[in-house]
Amino acid sequence: MAKREEKGTTIPWLGEAGEAGEALEGLFVAGADEASGGAVIAPPHPLYGGSMDSPVVSELAWACTKADLASLRFNWRGVGGSTGTPSGDLAVAAQDYAAALLQLGRTVRGPLVAAGYSFGAAAAVRAAADQPRVRRLVLVAPPPGLLDVEALRAGERAVLLLAGEHDAIAPPAALDAIARSLPDARCVELAGADHFFAAGLAQLTAELSNWLAG
Repeated sequence: MAKREEKGTTIPWLGEAGEAGEALEGLFVAGADEASGGAVIAPPHPLYGGSMDSPVVSELAWACTKADLASLRFNWRGVGGSTGTPSGDLAVAAQDYAAALLQLGRTVRGPLVAAGYSFGAAAAVRAAADQPRVRRLVLVAPPPGLLDVEALRAGERAVLLLAGEHDAIAPPAALDAIARSLPDARCVELAGADHFFAAGLAQLTAELSNWLAG
């Protein structure tokens, strides 16, 4: 399957003082059709080099393409071409994520997937909690201490947690315990991978592709 064309896009958001005219930089890939739905994919922590160019974020987008879903990646405020000031505040990240969800929801029909990597996974959980169109969550290596478990339980959503075998920041055992406390969740340990995925990307894509297809 050939990759579909990536199109640069801007995602409007209100600035810190509530002013309009601010925008996040994003990359949109169309799905098989508008009714197939799509996924928003968030990068890791903006203060530690997190951007939509992350190989993990790109692999998540590729898995969505294989599943015929549209995908929207974005940069946090103050990163790359996004306006604003970079922040490590999870509440601010959730606002950015919510803006991306709103943008994608206006672009495609059908159910949405909220996905993210590390810090971005925690932001996805918060932003999706009150969004009924989000039917599935894909959380790659979320630090357990950042996860809002009550928000994870909000709505009837399927949850996939993915973590590397050697991840000391998001230990698979801790994430598996969270998965077991949820009504419809699965945790997958990726052999040989750590938090930064120098290895394990192929298995990550395969696991997500199979889960989305199922």
